[in-house]
Amino acid sequence: MLNIVLVEPEIPNNTGNIGRLCVGTESRLHLIHPFGFVINDKNLKRSGLDYWVHLNVTEYQNVAEWLEQIPDTSRVFLMSSHAEKSYLENEFQDGDWLVFGKESVGLSPEFMALFEKKNQLTIPMSNKIRSFNIANSVAFVVGEAKRQLAVGRI
Repeated sequence: MLNIVLVEPEIPNNTGNIGRLCVGTESRLHLIHPFGFVINDKNLKRSGLDYWVHLNVTEYQNVAEWLEQIPDTSRVFLMSSHAEKSYLENEFQDGDWLVFGKESVGLSPEFMALFEKKNQLTIPMSNKIRSFNIANSVAFVVGEAKRQLAVGRI
């Protein structure tokens, strides 16, 4: 099972869509406060539809509380448009932690400094855009990780 981490999510529709993706891919969702919305926001529920009740979700009051739950920080991967290594070059394992930052600014330099540079991954994209929508980004990375995990079982 993959662990999807949203650090300080700001847009309820994105979090709802990511929650729905987690249910569909049997992934866990981890949400680190503060949020830009209340967790019962009608847009969050609309995006997550009636799947939200099936979601394996954990909330943390801050990064420190979340870090206490990580058994192996070498399996934490930070998604950043500033990283050099593509997520397509990474070998994912069951139980990996895939971390995404807030929609407006991504992961802070302070957060990035908590982990080794080799754990920073990017999604290749045209230089005509700054970034992908976070829900799309999560779908790209989870899709590739699940593909790799499925290939390993064949």
